[in-house]
Amino acid sequence: MGRKRNNILPGFGLSTGFTLTYLSLFILIPLSAVFLKTASENWASVWNVVTSPRLVASYKLTLGASFLSAVANAVFGLLVAWVLARYSFPGKRIVDAIVDIPFALPTAVAGLSLTALYAPNGWFGRYLEMLGIRVAYTSAGVLVALMFVGLPFVVRNVQPVLQDLDFEIEEAARSLGATRWQTFSRVIVPTLLPSLLTGFSLAFARALGEYGSVVFISGNRVFETEITSFMIMNKLDQHDVPGATAIATVMLIASFVMLLAINLLQARSRRYMEAS
Repeated sequence: MGRKRNNILPGFGLSTGFTLTYLSLFILIPLSAVFLKTASENWASVWNVVTSPRLVASYKLTLGASFLSAVANAVFGLLVAWVLARYSFPGKRIVDAIVDIPFALPTAVAGLSLTALYAPNGWFGRYLEMLGIRVAYTSAGVLVALMFVGLPFVVRNVQPVLQDLDFEIEEAARSLGATRWQTFSRVIVPTLLPSLLTGFSLAFARALGEYGSVVFISGNRVFETEITSFMIMNKLDQHDVPGATAIATVMLIASFVMLLAINLLQARSRRYMEAS
């Protein structure tokens, strides 16, 4: 008979009860209220709202910019995490702290700062304007804002894995004749893939629901730079609560499907790593 293991936290029943209660009060019940509100409305009117041309244009911009920003953050976030984990240089702690600024900075402040930089008369925007490149008040501005808020999610997920990665594994691969690229692609990348996917999914999810940092730099031009979060706020400003909840339901379903797909991909990558 095995010895009973003592846990620091309360028993399974009590801990699970607190966990389920907390999740229900702050996540499940509020989200369920959105679905129930939408379900109580006339389905024809709900369908007309969520499939209107203006909403469809905002879906395309939101999903497309969110995906592209998450991909860019996965690439550059891996590079930043690699530098912070593998190299020592003056000011490293300052650079490490700068990565977390989007976490603490109010999104409205981020939006105003980016607009001031990339506006046609801004510090960067005036020179980009000379080259015929316009960022502020375009879809490119939306992409820049989403990249700004999503980068820390990738860096903070990948950096600890890189720090814990044993150098001896890389040295063994090099001693067996593997090139630098082969060592990176066949030894390091499979180890980093689960954390990189987690960072990608978090950056993507954050981008889907972002509002404050985007609403200023986008300019909210109809059919061009309106994101879905702005459309929800626009409906609320018009006191159209059913329309706002209908759009919110669409975004909830899209977020759930996206997170489910990425979780399945993460599970598959873990099984592959355990089998290899």
